[in-house]
Amino acid sequence: MNIKITGSGSYIPTETISNVDFAKHSFLNDDGTPFPYPNDVVAEKFLEITGIRERKYVSDDLCTSDIAFIAAKKAIEDAKIDPETLDYIILAHNFGDVKKGAIQSDILPSLATRVKHHLRIKNPKCVAYDILFGCPGWVEGVIQAYAFIKAGMAKKCLVIGAETLSRVVDIHDRDSMIYSDGAGATIVEATEEEGGMLAHETATFTYDEAYYLFFGNSFNKDHDPDVRYIKMHGRKIYEFALSQVPKAMAACIEKSGVDISKVKKVLIHQANEKMDEAIIHRFFKQYKQTPPEGVMPMSIHKLGNSSVATVPTLFDLMIKGQLENQTLEKGDVIVFASVGSGMNINAIVYQM
Repeated sequence: MNIKITGSGSYIPTETISNVDFAKHSFLNDDGTPFPYPNDVVAEKFLEITGIRERKYVSDDLCTSDIAFIAAKKAIEDAKIDPETLDYIILAHNFGDVKKGAIQSDILPSLATRVKHHLRIKNPKCVAYDILFGCPGWVEGVIQAYAFIKAGMAKKCLVIGAETLSRVVDIHDRDSMIYSDGAGATIVEATEEEGGMLAHETATFTYDEAYYLFFGNSFNKDHDPDVRYIKMHGRKIYEFALSQVPKAMAACIEKSGVDISKVKKVLIHQANEKMDEAIIHRFFKQYKQTPPEGVMPMSIHKLGNSSVATVPTLFDLMIKGQLENQTLEKGDVIVFASVGSGMNINAIVYQM
């Protein structure tokens, strides 16, 4: 028995926000003082570092559970399965359903429960739950699905990563330009086919790193101090990721027994183009190699950083032939990898 992804789906939001759209924002330093550079310079430097030209936001009528449902429905259709046969629905997110203009997260009932309800699944033995694991949430959800199936507790799982970060950003913080919305979903199931999950690795760093990403006040000191927004210590995250992610990826490769030369693609969390490039170079440097051309597909340029949704969305786009000059073939060995709040890191070695 092997454990494979047999179907995938994604939801790309309809609202396109370009860097130019931030021209009227009043960016501030964390102490509330005006940022010393004009917004066109901010946008130029931002593009240079992150690679993000535009990002996607959901329309006002949608929440995270809505787009999770859309991606899930597509994955179920792609896998050609009866949703009543699902044993688990695992939904990774970080902020729940936040309605447009609201200041409160809604996770009652859980978002996974809402998706199961929208799918009209009657089977009570289909267990639905949420996972809060930062940006690596979808990857960790796949690892959990693998564990359930390996243990004989399940045969078929739906794993979703969905987020609407546009609802929790501080418009006075330049880091708000990084974040976006989106959803990706996959069916993970037992199969007689060759390949599938070969190894996995997960780590949580909290001693010094726990609050590198956190909820904090607006940089605008006139804003309600009881309203919080997503904040990060960008430099610390960058250094942490460069230090730890390549090690985790290498540990996963070692567990799998796969030679590094066999790795065709690395699907890494779309956080920051320069950071991802540095991670991939350090990863291959451990094997005294340089990254093969095209080994790291990127979607961040047009989709931004949608947290838990970046990796499953990237995978779905490649599977469906919607990412320029990037394809996946049967038998290809790929690495999924992510890093995010917690601070959590994980990786999967997977054969198509």
